[in-house]
Amino acid sequence: MTHPAFADIGACVFDAYGTLFDVHSAVGRAGAALGGKADGVSALWRQKQLEYTWLRSLMDAHADFWQVTSDGLSYALASHGVEDPALHARLMNQYLGLDAYPDVAACLGRLQGGGKKTAILSNGTPKMLQAAMESAKLNDLLDHAFSIEDVGIYKPDSRVYQHAVDSLGIGRERICFVSTNAWDASAAANFGFKVAWMNRFGKEPERLPGPLSAVMTSLEELPGLLGL
Repeated sequence: MTHPAFADIGACVFDAYGTLFDVHSAVGRAGAALGGKADGVSALWRQKQLEYTWLRSLMDAHADFWQVTSDGLSYALASHGVEDPALHARLMNQYLGLDAYPDVAACLGRLQGGGKKTAILSNGTPKMLQAAMESAKLNDLLDHAFSIEDVGIYKPDSRVYQHAVDSLGIGRERICFVSTNAWDASAAANFGFKVAWMNRFGKEPERLPGPLSAVMTSLEELPGLLGL
């Protein structure tokens, strides 16, 4: 049965990193040289990557997500006493081919089969997003990939979410937004999207504005919310 909040959805828009693509798979593939430091490096890399997007937005000092990702990795490696430029380069290269989570392709296929537009709205650069979609074989399952580079500021600035509205030509109230990142989910809901928070990792909800329309633990649940 269709969830009431999603009764008139025209498009499903997804965050990319951490929602469709496993950000920790880069270290998982190429981090053997890190040994017991691998998990700590991967976690700190992700933390700093996000922190730098927020801080650069506040500082009005934009750099694209490739640079921010590289800076975050440099910090994480140095914090764990690792000085290895070749490893840095290898990990960055792996970031272009992150693994998609196993529930992604089937979900996108059902949405498209049900007549819903599918799109990514991401901090990633166009090059990064294209490489990730090609590596994960998702090109045919996503109608659009929108990058914040077209806006020049990172999430959760409202101009990023407006970019999806303008590009799709669909009212914000008819867009279902999905993110694993609770802060992103709250910001998108505050903007006016119908948000299904993908709480893949059992996190505590953020104490932020923006009422969530639904909470999922797997993307397998999303088509059912839309009555598909």
